[in-house]
Amino acid sequence: MGVRQPGRTLGIDPGSQVTGVGILERDGSQFRHIYSGAIRLSSLPTLVLRLENIHQRLGEIIREFLPTEMAVEKVFLSKNVHSTLILGHVRGVALLSAVEAGLELFEYSALEIKKAVTGYGRAEKTQVQAMVGKLLGLTIPRNRDISDALAVAICHLNWFRPL
Repeated sequence: MGVRQPGRTLGIDPGSQVTGVGILERDGSQFRHIYSGAIRLSSLPTLVLRLENIHQRLGEIIREFLPTEMAVEKVFLSKNVHSTLILGHVRGVALLSAVEAGLELFEYSALEIKKAVTGYGRAEKTQVQAMVGKLLGLTIPRNRDISDALAVAICHLNWFRPL
C-alpha cells in the first residue's frame, strides 16, 4: 500500500443510481484534480447489491488514490420519503467505507457547498458545474454527479485549507 497524501480529499455525491466521486488536492492557491468518476448502479436489481457495489468500488478507489479525508453532502429532506431513505443508505455505506479506511469525515450542507464553489448559496446546478470546471481547469464535467462530488471536495478544501 502506498503513502497517504496529506490533504488529499475524496468528495462524494451519494445517489441510488449514480454516486459521484472526486479526489482533489490543494497546491497553494490552485486545486489539483487527482481522480473523478461515477459508480453507476442502475443495472443492479436490488438495493442490497447496489450498496455492496458502492462499498467495494469506494474501497478500491480509496486504496488506489490514498485520500486522507472524505467530504460528503449532509442529508437533506425530500418530499419523497422513499428516495430520502435510499439516499441515507447510500450515504451510510460511503461513510462506512471511509471509517474502515481510517479517513477523517466531514459533512457540508448543499448551501455551504454552493457558496464555497460559486460564492452564492442558492446557485443553480449549472452554475456549480461551470465553476467546478473553471476552478479545476477542466472542460465542464458532463456528469452532474461527478461535478457535485468535485464541488464537495472543493468546499472542503476551501473550508479547511484557506488560501
